[in-house]
Amino acid sequence: MRLVGGMEDISGNERPSVRAGSAREVFAAFLKLGVTSFGGPIAHLGYFRDELVIRRLWIDDSGFAELLALCQFLPGPASSQAGFALGLMRAGPLGGLAAWTAFTFPSAALMFGFAAMAGHLEGDMATAVLHGLKLAAVAIVAQALFGMARTLVPDWSRRTIALAAAAGMLVLASPVTQIGFIALGALSGLLVCTPKVRSSIGNGGWIPTRRASFLMLTGAATILLLLPVAGRGGSLFELAGIFYRAGALVFGGGHVVLPLLHAELVPGFVDDTAFLTGYGAAQALPGPLFALSAYLGAVGSPDAPLAGGLIAIVAIFLPGLLLVAGALPFRAAIAKNARAQAAIMGVNAVVVGILAAALYDPLWTSGVKSFADALIVGVGLLIVLRFRCPPLALVAGTVGAALALAVI
Repeated sequence: MRLVGGMEDISGNERPSVRAGSAREVFAAFLKLGVTSFGGPIAHLGYFRDELVIRRLWIDDSGFAELLALCQFLPGPASSQAGFALGLMRAGPLGGLAAWTAFTFPSAALMFGFAAMAGHLEGDMATAVLHGLKLAAVAIVAQALFGMARTLVPDWSRRTIALAAAAGMLVLASPVTQIGFIALGALSGLLVCTPKVRSSIGNGGWIPTRRASFLMLTGAATILLLLPVAGRGGSLFELAGIFYRAGALVFGGGHVVLPLLHAELVPGFVDDTAFLTGYGAAQALPGPLFALSAYLGAVGSPDAPLAGGLIAIVAIFLPGLLLVAGALPFRAAIAKNARAQAAIMGVNAVVVGILAAALYDPLWTSGVKSFADALIVGVGLLIVLRFRCPPLALVAGTVGAALALAVI
């Protein structure tokens, strides 16, 4: 494993070289992040920068920015991919595994526990709690949509792409059409977007050889092609295929995986209420939103919930981790490639449109049943936008309001 070169901080002063770390060090750092990183993928990246760039000096700002550009370019959960790559660069393959495990385990374990408990929730109060979680999901996705729209569609060319994608998804919603719109978004970005490319090259760290990169990228594609065939052998294989496709084919990660998983799992594996209440519960937890898969896998496999949960969470993360590890040697080239950046801009605009369509259907249509529900969502959204309260507080507020309505 090679040493990381000298780095400059944001003031331009030279930082000392940072030696390669250990998997134990990586695990401890990401376990801390896994239990404290509330707020979704954008917030997670801020936590990563504070902890690993500023405080621990694992990588410099230039290298971190190039890593984020790479994760945006690839499908999968961007914050988890960035965390895995940081662990990989710090301590090799064991470091990458330690980073992913420590960051994912706390929220995945809690979501699995919620799956075990949710089936036993009965009565009016339990119904109100579950309804409050569905209202929280509406408000939080609306908040995410506002934030993403402000950042990713700042001009009318990208707004037009986003509106077209939203309209298309409302009319032709399916996993296949979502992938098609993403491809059209990349093409549109090449035609109408003008990116700002980077000229600097960040510091290194451990990276795989070109041969290992080729094997990982080929492996990710091979699994994607073979799982549908294996899925004929039983429900757990089919479940693995669904979650692997979601992780391999969704851009934007986090909230954007919602419509793809909903289309694949409802009603075959879970019903609408179970899906949306699990999604609402996931908002109250730290760590990656993809940990929702532990809940969905367990609920979707009532005869083997532990196996279903484990298969789902490994399957949804595996393609993104293989892709980012395989693409690590090319991160600087991607960050400096104008055509790649233009395609990313178009894809990001489509992601905003897909999320807007999902906000209406299934979130609004399934969760908001009355004027009082709409008022709870509106007030919650206003509070989080105005005062930037954490998702946990919003979940507590919507559940409390739903309980109050049930008592009245």
